[in-house]
Amino acid sequence: MKGNLWIDVQNEVQLRIEAEPSLNSFLTNLVLNQESITSSLAAIIASKLHSDALSALDIKHFINDVFNECENIKQELEDDLIFFKDNDPACKYFSTPLLFYKGYLGLATYRAANCLWKNDRHTMALFFQNRASEVFGIDIHPAAKIAGGVMIDHGTGVVIGETSVIESKVSIFQGVTLGGRGYETGKRHPNIKKGATIFASSTILGDITIGEKAIVAAGSLVLKDVKKETTVAGIPAKEVNKLNISHKSWDPGDSGL
Repeated sequence: MKGNLWIDVQNEVQLRIEAEPSLNSFLTNLVLNQESITSSLAAIIASKLHSDALSALDIKHFINDVFNECENIKQELEDDLIFFKDNDPACKYFSTPLLFYKGYLGLATYRAANCLWKNDRHTMALFFQNRASEVFGIDIHPAAKIAGGVMIDHGTGVVIGETSVIESKVSIFQGVTLGGRGYETGKRHPNIKKGATIFASSTILGDITIGEKAIVAAGSLVLKDVKKETTVAGIPAKEVNKLNISHKSWDPGDSGL
């Protein structure tokens, strides 16, 4: 699938043009006239983030250069796209996140900013963080560490702090904060292990760990480690089984507390 991903995206976009001819120019310029997923992403991000400081053309060339120069970034972007398609029931096509999901575009912008940060280009990294926050409503510090194959669904109001670490196959929903506690220095943000799901409007504070395949229910406040394959809910969050809530009758997308 990965080897044919760009071809799949182009074929999908051609079908979109046939269905909506009025979008021909828009879709052709941003996808069909591009050489790869990374160049298409650069064009799409530029169309969103341009400002008086940098034109769309300047941002397109700059982001495309970053994507081409940074090790592993193309693979991470493709892994993100595949994970969105595989895990969001509303996402039927690979081209949907690429064109229309600000969660994916905000994450892609972070990946460019993270590459800049690691190469000591902190001012430009912060510029892109700021623009992504203004345009997409997603605020990810460029020093955060996020593996490929992550989904930020909807994205509005997501905040991910400087020393956060997120492994692959993690799903994060709107309104989630991975923050510090205000009095710490150094490593002070959460660690989210592989396969964990953080539902909407949850707040996770401090250098704590959310274990593999753990679930944080919507609206929860998490202040201590969550064991792997455990569901927590509430303010402060507690294990669901300790609250006598049946997994069969309880939707983790709703705090219910």
